[in-house]
Amino acid sequence: MAPRSPARTGRPRSAAADAAILEATRAALVDLGWSKLTLGDVATRAGVAKTTLYRRWAGKNELVVDAVAALFDELELPDRGSLAADVEYVVRQFAALLDRPEAKTALMAVVAESTRDEPLRARIRDSIVDRQKRLVLVGRARAEARGELPRAQGAQDAARSADLIFDVVAGAVVHRMLVSGQAVDSQWVHGLVALLAGGLPSAVSPLPSDA
Repeated sequence: MAPRSPARTGRPRSAAADAAILEATRAALVDLGWSKLTLGDVATRAGVAKTTLYRRWAGKNELVVDAVAALFDELELPDRGSLAADVEYVVRQFAALLDRPEAKTALMAVVAESTRDEPLRARIRDSIVDRQKRLVLVGRARAEARGELPRAQGAQDAARSADLIFDVVAGAVVHRMLVSGQAVDSQWVHGLVALLAGGLPSAVSPLPSDA
């Protein structure tokens, strides 16, 4: 008889405790900033022992990335009936997320820190960027089914397409809000969608007034 695998010891992870810790991390970032944030402060805010954090995360970098990733996991892409409507919806939803102080502060903190920390950058790619490319794949599959886009020539073609679309949409919204410090209003969203759907000629043509 094959030996039985040893039973797991210790308490199982609590989803409620994890959620409280991630929420406390985002709140601490807003109040204290990256440099002053400590796991001890997060533990106090979340009402858990500091050892609870160390059992789940190796350090502050991993904890903050997961706190940001949890916010981005809230993004969704309901079927709006057309490719343009789907893109517009996700752009507005992404902009609304970045307008939240905890999302803005946390994202800018981890991105700034990752410029000198390659493992942190890799964790951002794995936990945030690659996970959110699911929205692109969902949107593309719908557009293909509607006949709005040609079908991808295999998984590699679909992955390359997802990379490009995600970079363009996310990069445009992040630059607009967090670098330029300007609003993502209806006119700007219409222009971005026109650019993606029809190229430069449609993007520079007169747009409807903000509605």
